[in-house]
Amino acid sequence: MGLSRRGFIQTVGIATSAIATNKSALAEQRPASDADQQYAVLVDTVVCIGCRKCEWACNDQNKLSARSLATYEDKSVFNQQRRPDHDAYTVVNEFSNPAVGTKRFTVKVQCMHCLQPACASACIVGALTKDARGPVVYDPWKCIGCRYCMIACPFQIPAYEYQDAASPEVKKCTFCLDRLNVGQKPACVGICPNEALTFGTRREMIDLARARTRHHPDRYVDHIYGEHEAGGTTWLYLTPTGVTEAGLPSLDEKPVPAVSESIQHGIFKSFVPPLALYALLGLVMRTTRRERHGDSNNASGETNDGAE
Repeated sequence: MGLSRRGFIQTVGIATSAIATNKSALAEQRPASDADQQYAVLVDTVVCIGCRKCEWACNDQNKLSARSLATYEDKSVFNQQRRPDHDAYTVVNEFSNPAVGTKRFTVKVQCMHCLQPACASACIVGALTKDARGPVVYDPWKCIGCRYCMIACPFQIPAYEYQDAASPEVKKCTFCLDRLNVGQKPACVGICPNEALTFGTRREMIDLARARTRHHPDRYVDHIYGEHEAGGTTWLYLTPTGVTEAGLPSLDEKPVPAVSESIQHGIFKSFVPPLALYALLGLVMRTTRRERHGDSNNASGETNDGAE
């Protein structure tokens, strides 16, 4: 038995709601109007001592690991470059500084919380959105697991719980939004013993970075990474070398969503967005399966009645 007229109308109605939700989600992804007042963190890789306390604080805050703080004193992890993953929202890597011989410096890596986040722009269901205060936040209840965010991110940050077959989620730094909500600094900033991480508004952090490069031109490259890259980020970096030597991607000033949205608009123009299409097909399949199952039960019941 095919899909009934009533079932088809209900299905189309739900799919239409999905389209409206998708449009609303895209509207929420627009950047905040005043980037200067968004929360930001300045990462000073020159004064960072590579203690990895920020890694422990992040893992402890987000309940990613029960390892003791003492275990993070292991520096053998610096033998290879690491990236954030589903069980580690931030990592510290070590690099050499050719300008000063064998001296090395360390760089903390995490979500950059872009002013115009590519991940949020690429998300077709609004699972990733830009909070007006700065953080790029994730709603697992909306996520459909398409992982477009992973492809779109120019910093290769979002990670996926491939090992969780039942309810996998996209994982990344949250900017400790729950702590920001109660007036606290991000956990990594709060534990940093050498003030390599400084928290404030984006304008304050840019002004601080400029003051440091002006007062110590021999220590820093005169460039604030994240001030303009990819349209600007709320995590900003000072380095003693070029950005590529510090493991940071070389990006121009153009926001990535300008590219991703043009592709999406070309695909979706005069066409049903994939979310609505998948919802429609899924509901049709479910309804058809239910009706077929009902027909099978009825036929079985009629046969049993006849036997009696």
